[in-house]
Amino acid sequence: MSTPEGISVKLDGTPDEIAAVVRKLKAKASSGRTPRPSRKLGTRPGLVDLIDSLVDGGFFRKPRDLAAVKSALAEMGHRYPMTTLSGAMLRQVRRKNLRRAKREKRWFYTRGST
Repeated sequence: MSTPEGISVKLDGTPDEIAAVVRKLKAKASSGRTPRPSRKLGTRPGLVDLIDSLVDGGFFRKPRDLAAVKSALAEMGHRYPMTTLSGAMLRQVRRKNLRRAKREKRWFYTRGST
């Protein structure tokens, strides 16, 4: 027996077993679905990891606002909306990885106490 892809298959068994295998192959071929390759979890760095890399790299030695953080992440190839960044930055402040101060109606972030 040959498949449409050109694969030759030799089947041994009773006629009923062979007929069952052929029915399964035809049903699978007629569905048109091919299994999706599974995506490995954890392959992309998360926002927390990206912010940690900015902290470790000395980005927050000077006070930086959200726009500066957004542009630094964009330079690294990661785009996040301001609404997502603000929550992540606030979590970093609560964990004491960063400190923040309000100047000119904007929050500025610097390196934390650690």
